[in-house]
Order: sequence, then structure tokens, then C-alpha cells
Amino acid sequence: MTSEDILFTPVKIGRYTLKNRIIMAPLTRSRAQQPGDIPWELNADYYRQRAGAGLIISEATHISPQGKGYAFTPGIYSAAQIDGWRKITDAVHEEGGLIFLQLWHVGRVSHPDLQPGNALPVAPSAIGIEGMAFTEAGLKPFVTPRALELSEIPGIIDQYRIAAENALIAGFDGVEIHAANGYLLDQFLRDGSNHRTDAYGGNINNRMRLLLEVTEAVVGAVGADRTGLRLSPTNAFNSMSDSDPQGHFNYAAEQLNRFDLAYLHIVERMVPIEEDTAEFDFAALRRHFNGPYIANGGYDAESSRNSIARNLCDTVAFGKLYIANPDLTERFRLNASLNKPDPDTFYGGDEKGYTDYPALNSVD
Repeated sequence: MTSEDILFTPVKIGRYTLKNRIIMAPLTRSRAQQPGDIPWELNADYYRQRAGAGLIISEATHISPQGKGYAFTPGIYSAAQIDGWRKITDAVHEEGGLIFLQLWHVGRVSHPDLQPGNALPVAPSAIGIEGMAFTEAGLKPFVTPRALELSEIPGIIDQYRIAAENALIAGFDGVEIHAANGYLLDQFLRDGSNHRTDAYGGNINNRMRLLLEVTEAVVGAVGADRTGLRLSPTNAFNSMSDSDPQGHFNYAAEQLNRFDLAYLHIVERMVPIEEDTAEFDFAALRRHFNGPYIANGGYDAESSRNSIARNLCDTVAFGKLYIANPDLTERFRLNASLNKPDPDTFYGGDEKGYTDYPALNSVD
């Protein structure tokens, strides 16, 4: 490609100017060291390989023991975890990259096997979900969660604040609040999962109260220009639904403008663009948000260039393509062929399917 390739023009995201518009999306890989859910050298190698991205958004990282929903995922609440993450941020920075930490509380998407004291997972309402939880003993059916008490909510907000502070201690350039894909903040936002009758349920202002309070706490801790936020208006993953996604999420995007966030990151679809039949106007959602917009879901190099050129987004985040192509930026730059990801190695395991995907300059 020429030097005028729009994917390789700089873009301002919060306090940073990205070297390109190719973002590494957050990707759960379940390879934290045990015991303790601690990031380690294998993870550092993985992220180092992908530091060519304009920005790396780390795998979702639980903000507390209660926030955990999958075996072998990392945390950001213990000293050992902070030290482990420092290995990763150092590795990315040594390669000239930027990395944000994604802050995660899974809510009801968990299992007593993953909870302190084998407690029930928590949620806005005691509504169960379909599917199986990934525990250290294997897959187990999800259980019905318990509804959070009003008195517990300030503590969870504080966990987000402390986790954001810990991220900066660990060397991250910023944080992303995970409010997508059916996890706790998304559960409060959508009316299919939030049947509360107190100040955190009912109308959209009440349902988004927790999201706004968490955002305020995180921004207060690390600064708006180091805080991004992820939403997924149409994603049905984890048994999610909403009666008016367009209206509710347009309004949520509008309300988030009060914080002057570094970016809004939107999961637009779970299929390639040409296969998308969902009736949701993401261009309208973008118009309601005043800051940079990261698009995610089903994009390739050409559809990314097209969307950026049409001002439908500022940057594009890639997930599965980054799993299999550590040098994705160079492959896009050269219009080179892409490695195919192996789904059998997505979650758990060792370097196989993690750090052993070949780069373009690999020698057989």
C-alpha cells in the first residue's frame, strides 16, 4: 500500500497520538499463571509480538475476586498481579506500543466454583442465563445469580476505581471500562437483564446510573484522557436482550459525553459486515458521541479503510485476526496473506495457538 493508506495515518485518542488506526481488541485467552490469576512471561511475549498496533486493549481483567467469570483469567487487584502486568506493559513499551487495560466485572456470567467461598454470582436481578461456565474443573451449567443489594453497589464502584489506579501502577497507558457483551455493567444497562425497582432499575436513566457512576470514579482516578469505554448494543451473547437498543444506546452515548472520554469502543456485530442483517444504525450512535469512535466486529482491512474514509469510525479494533497474526499491521500494510486462527487453542493452554503463529519474516 502507499504511504497514504488511511489505516496508517495518525489519530488522536485521549492524550495519545496513535501511530496507526489498527487496534488490538480485548481477547480473553485464559492463560494467567496459577495460583493467583497472575500475568507472566508467556503473556508478555504474546503482547510484545502485537505491539505494532496503534493501541492494544488488554484481555478483560477482573477487578476483584467476585468479578471473575472464567478460569485462568488475570486480575488487577493483588500486588502479584500488578507486578505481573508490569512485565507486559514494559514489553509493549519496549517495542514502541501503547496498551490500555480492560476493567471487568462479569456479574452473573460466573459460577460458584469461581467465586470466593463458592458464593453465588451477583447481578442486577436474579435472572439466570443459558450456557456453561468455564471453570478449572471444566464446563458447568450457569446458576441463577443473586441480585445485588443496594448497599453493595458503592463497593463495586470503588473496586473499579482501585483497579484503574492499579493499572497505572502496573504501567498501563490507560484503561477501558468493559460495559459490553453481557457482563455486569451491560446487565444493568439492558432491560432484559435489569428488573430492579430501585434507583438502579426501571427507566434508562436509572439503568445507566451504575455505568455513569463507575465512569465518574474511573475518570476521577486516572483522567478522562486515559479512559475509554466499550458497549455492545445488539450483542445477544450471554442471554442479553433489550426492548429498544437504538434509543437506549443512542441516549447512553449522549450521556457519556459529559466525561470527555478518550474513546467509545462499539461491538457492532459478531459476523462479517456483508453477512450482517441486524437493524441498528451505528452511524446514528456515532453522531450521539462527541469523541473518537472505535468500531469492532467483522472488519477486514478493506472494510476498515472504507469505514474510516466515510467517517463512520476513527479506528477499527480486530480480534480473531490479531490472535493469528501478531504482525497484523505489516500484513495490512503489504496486503499480505493472513494466518487463520485455530479456535481449539483460543482458551487455556500454553504457547500453542498463542505465541507460535508465524510472522511474515519467519524462516522455516
